[in-house]
Amino acid sequence: MHSPKSVLLARLLAGLFMLPAVSWAGDSPEQKNMELVGRSDLNGNGDGGEGMAIQQWPDGRRILYIAHEGEKTCLSIVDVTHPENPVMISQLPSPQPGVTRCNSLGLSGNELVVANQAKKVGQTSAGLWVLDVSDFARLQSARKLQDLTFSFFDTSGPASPGVHYVWFVDGQFAHLTTGTKDSRPTNPKDNQFYIIVDLRDPRKLREVARWWLPGTQQGDVCLPNCLPERHKIDDGYRSHTIEVLPERPDRAYIGYIDGGQMILDISGLDDVRGGRATNFTPKLVSRLKFSPPYPAWTHTVQPIFDRGLAFVSDESVQEACADAPKLVWLVDTRAETNPVIIGTAPLAANAAELCKRGGRYGPHNLSPNLPSPTSAKLKNTTVATFFNGGVRIFRLIDVPGIANVPPRIEEVGYYVPPAPPNNPTHAIAINHAIVDEHGLIYAVDRETGGLYILKYTGQQPLD
Repeated sequence: MHSPKSVLLARLLAGLFMLPAVSWAGDSPEQKNMELVGRSDLNGNGDGGEGMAIQQWPDGRRILYIAHEGEKTCLSIVDVTHPENPVMISQLPSPQPGVTRCNSLGLSGNELVVANQAKKVGQTSAGLWVLDVSDFARLQSARKLQDLTFSFFDTSGPASPGVHYVWFVDGQFAHLTTGTKDSRPTNPKDNQFYIIVDLRDPRKLREVARWWLPGTQQGDVCLPNCLPERHKIDDGYRSHTIEVLPERPDRAYIGYIDGGQMILDISGLDDVRGGRATNFTPKLVSRLKFSPPYPAWTHTVQPIFDRGLAFVSDESVQEACADAPKLVWLVDTRAETNPVIIGTAPLAANAAELCKRGGRYGPHNLSPNLPSPTSAKLKNTTVATFFNGGVRIFRLIDVPGIANVPPRIEEVGYYVPPAPPNNPTHAIAINHAIVDEHGLIYAVDRETGGLYILKYTGQQPLD
């Protein structure tokens, strides 16, 4: 705890880094049932990645951690106690500027983990940073990741770019999309898979599990017959977003890019947790493929346990909709060994125009239901990022009077900011969004736009 005097001093110092509101004459957002609460250009380093988390401090202060997309800035630490006026606390550069980026992060208590991915495979010192974020004065004075570091877990190697994505919510185990020093993919694009790292001692990290789609690593016993078919647009068979939630701690829900939706049995983690085993191998429960006939690039699997459903997004990765259609799917997961597609979210009414606007149009991230007191637990809605289509909110609408009828999906709100200055695509590129326990939406642009704090104003609840 800090004394009242030290807290006041810290806030005064933080005010020196106040982020000015930025507006562009003549530009206005496209919006429905959403309004802007506050925003920041992140000190001119507005390339937001796909990792954000909010930390609640005992004195009432709220800190937002933002991972960055590019190889210049790694981490922004922003005071959002007053969301209409976000204040920069500290901004830390990439550990290797121009070489590695910090695209993803995870927070549990006072431990922050940050993914570190190299631009090219074979570059050294890419992996996972584990940071101590328990002291506000240290956050303010930090000038590099090492100033806050517990440890670094190196996953670089001859065929590994390091860590692209991390899920860390329980204070014990981190779930990574990464390569490793000893990984040998059968195809250069299959260079990342799922591993679990024990963080119970944050200064002594160790791997406890790994899994990849059979056929994607040299030496797999099923080769050559199990080698996955390559898609026309080949983005590789590798894991991306991983979610492990307290409602089902024995399951991992994974978007596996060209491989589709994966559900893995990770019940062996309980033996590691209890000291009965040092490692284990996850088991595949089910795989749901969206391609063919649709383009691949399965990105996020967001389960809704109360409903036995999951929202799943396929990322748009090419400009001008060259890889369209990319969709947000609704999947029935009640029979987890046989997941079934039961719907898709509607595209924007002006989707054709958005395809021509510049940059990408289509889905990317879905707001995670983080098991944190500062996160919303959405059961009937999802907040999706659509690059130049902004932030879109979709709601499940049940059909009354008939049991087991799949709900239809309705778009109940959207917010598309104007393109910021110096944006290379001349369009917004909303990359990631989270929803806090008060219903505020925090979204970042992946090019130059920075942070947008939004409020949903529709009649149907954001729940």
